[in-house]
Amino acid sequence: MKPTVDKLEMFIFWSRWLQAPLYLGLIIAQGAYVYLFMSELWHLIHNLFFSSTRITETEVMLVVLGLIDVVMIANLLIMVIIGGYETFVSRLDLEGHPDQPEWLSHVNAGVLKIKLSTAIIGISSIHLLKTFINAGNMNEHTIKWQVVIHAVFLLSALSMVWVDRVMTQTLALSRSQHGAQH
Repeated sequence: MKPTVDKLEMFIFWSRWLQAPLYLGLIIAQGAYVYLFMSELWHLIHNLFFSSTRITETEVMLVVLGLIDVVMIANLLIMVIIGGYETFVSRLDLEGHPDQPEWLSHVNAGVLKIKLSTAIIGISSIHLLKTFINAGNMNEHTIKWQVVIHAVFLLSALSMVWVDRVMTQTLALSRSQHGAQH
């Protein structure tokens, strides 16, 4: 029975590699965001310098906020790609690499969830700012729902931080009690 269980456990452990194509797909999606960013940047430059019609400061601000939004989503993708791969698939051999992200040295599932939550709140904040700047062109119902959704993101993130803190304290207490017994 033991050899069968060992093979089953190795197969289950190997199954983590099924996630690798998902991370490769996210890298391709990031390429789409790079294309979108460059396209929007080109339109902004063209409209500022080469168009016969002048764009307003508000229009420039909305485009720039859109560019920031794309960058923040790209940052979110990097956190998911690198952090998720490192946490759930395989360690990256980056020791001593000068470009190793600082956050990668202490990434785990809890840290990754909190980082992702804060990134989502940042993205939601950019969307809300764009909405407020462009409020005259939006209906009140849409604005209210965006505020509600943003508030839900905030509450969700605070809940995750609280749960992570409780779990960390419980684990530390368990370790200290276990250490006191030996």
